[in-house]
Amino acid sequence: MTHFDIYGIGAALVDTEIQASDQQLQDWGIEKGVMTLVDEARQNELLAAMGEHLLGAARASGGSAANTIIGASYLGAACAYACRVADDDNGHFYLRDMKDAGVHIPQGANTQLPEGVSGKCLVIITPDAERTMNTFLGASEKLSTEDIDIEALKQARYVYIEGYLVTSETGRPAAIHARQTAEQAGVKTALSLSDPAMVKFFRAGLADMIGEKVDLLFCNLEEALGFTETNTIAAATQALKQYARAFAITLGAEGALLFDGEKDIKVAGHPAKAIDTNGAGDMFAGAFLFGLSQNWSFEKAGDLANKAAAQVVSQYGPRLTASQYRALL
Repeated sequence: MTHFDIYGIGAALVDTEIQASDQQLQDWGIEKGVMTLVDEARQNELLAAMGEHLLGAARASGGSAANTIIGASYLGAACAYACRVADDDNGHFYLRDMKDAGVHIPQGANTQLPEGVSGKCLVIITPDAERTMNTFLGASEKLSTEDIDIEALKQARYVYIEGYLVTSETGRPAAIHARQTAEQAGVKTALSLSDPAMVKFFRAGLADMIGEKVDLLFCNLEEALGFTETNTIAAATQALKQYARAFAITLGAEGALLFDGEKDIKVAGHPAKAIDTNGAGDMFAGAFLFGLSQNWSFEKAGDLANKAAAQVVSQYGPRLTASQYRALL
């Protein structure tokens, strides 16, 4: 049985990224700075409205946990990913792109791709580098326990679960089942709160996914305050210790605040001129998990994670080139 450093579980979305102004977001009726779920008709309506903005827009395999797993894989971790795509052009593109990134996708109980439409995410970047997402989950919405290769999961060091699964009637139970299976098998559990909107509207579901405690929780400051229902970072860090044995709170340019199970650690940020924050948190988690898979200290893993996040926000898109990943080490 193949051993994996990280077994990720999350949405499989083909990302298309474009640049637009705040005024255009308003004109298109899009709430800025969060992930909004839309149906395919609404997404097609937006694509039509965006017209020339889509010229040259590249597609890439994405989804929050996928971005994390891809980053960890390029840095040198052995990674697998559980997801669901449809038997369409985007679905086959997604699987090829993940394979090219060195990510193994065990089939679970599904030996053939289902009919339907693969998930798609429209990522809009405004001049202040903020990312706004409109997501049609497509086949990803039906991600279930059938898509999880339990034996592969049991052979991993970490299982990494994205908080976005909380919105799916099948994905949320699958995430809980994966966490429980990992706990029983002695596999460490990691979870990301994913987005302020997930915390605001699905807090109870996220708590169910976390269970008694996860080994490692990832969030940004806004998510930490929202989830713990506190007003200061000091109060949030204390409250998070009820939900996680260790955690990382990303603070943008200020770096990150870590808790390694014993002590709080502040890790300074790396200077960067941010032009696109899409994928920064995902990249942080991927680099951090890679570091832990190499038995690094939280300080060393956190420094690499901040360095990787600074690199990704200084260019467009949630991923780096293979040579850029190597240069981080």
